[in-house]
Amino acid sequence: MPQRWKSKVLLAKLETAYGTDPTPTGALNAILATQVRLMPMEGQDQSRDLELPWLGAQGTIPTELHRKLSFRVEATPSGEAGTPPAWGVLLRACAVAETITADTSVAYNPVSAGHESITLYQWVDGTLYRLSGARGTATLRVTAQGIVYFEFEFTGLWHDVTDTAQAVPDLAAQIALTPTIATTANTPTFTINAVSLVMRSFSLNLGNQVERRFLIGSEAIIIPDKSEAIETTVEAVPMATLNPFALAVAQTRVPISLVHGVTAGSIATLAIPAAQMQRPQGLENQQNIVEWPLRMVPLPETGNDQWVLTLT
Repeated sequence: MPQRWKSKVLLAKLETAYGTDPTPTGALNAILATQVRLMPMEGQDQSRDLELPWLGAQGTIPTELHRKLSFRVEATPSGEAGTPPAWGVLLRACAVAETITADTSVAYNPVSAGHESITLYQWVDGTLYRLSGARGTATLRVTAQGIVYFEFEFTGLWHDVTDTAQAVPDLAAQIALTPTIATTANTPTFTINAVSLVMRSFSLNLGNQVERRFLIGSEAIIIPDKSEAIETTVEAVPMATLNPFALAVAQTRVPISLVHGVTAGSIATLAIPAAQMQRPQGLENQQNIVEWPLRMVPLPETGNDQWVLTLT
C-alpha cells in the first residue's frame, strides 16, 4: 500500500541531557508546520579503495550519518501574555534563550553558550524518522499581505527508520490561533533609524553555523558560530529622510523596530538596537515606484543583544 505524503505528524521536545530522547508526545509536543522537507540519511560514502586485478565499481561504507529536517511555522504568539508559543522550543534549539515574565511577556534573544537541543519526531504515514541532539538555524520572514513565518532547518543525530504507530497530535490550540496577515493595520511599526518606512518584505536570518562533530567518544551537532543578517525591501525616500548610502559609507549602526500584531497576547516586537547598513546594491522598479533592497547586519553591543523578540 502506498504511503500518503500528506499524512504527517511533527513533535518536538527539549532534551535535558544532550542526545537523550525525552519522548515527545502528541498531547504536549505537537508542532503545526508547513512545507516539511526531510533528508532522512545524510552523510558520506567512504570507499574501501581496494587494489584489485580487475576494473569495476567498489562498494562504499556510509559514515557520518545524520538527518536534516526543515519546515515553516506560523510566527504567531500564544494568545496569552507570558505564555510561550509552541514554536518557542524550536527557537531554543537555535542558540536562543527564552525569558518568561509571568502574565506579561516572553522574550527571545541569541546566546553564545549553553545551547539547548531537542528531539524531533517526524512521522510520514506511520513511518517514524527520529532526530535526537538536534540543533538548527531559522529565518523570520515578514511579507506584505502574507503570513509571518519562521523557517527552520534542523540537523540531528541519525536513528533507524521504523514503522511506529503515528502519534495523535493535539493541534487544536495552534490551529485556533489564526495568524494576522502583515498589513498596515496589523503591522503598525517598521522603522530604520527611527524613520518610518513603507516595507514590502523583511527577513532576519539567525545565520547559525550548524556543524556535525563526530569523534570517537562524542558525536554531536554543534553551533560554533553565528552571523545574523537582515534583508528588507522598502519604498525609497529622499536622502534628507534616510540616506542608506551615507550610512553604509560611515559604517553607522542604527536601530530597527518591527511590531506585528495589535491584540494583547498576540503582539510580537522585534528590536534590533545596532544594525550596520551594508552597501545598497541596486534599485528596484515596482509599479513604477522606486524601492530599495537593503542589507543590514545586527551587531552586538554588550553581547547576545543583537536582537530581541518580545511577545506581549
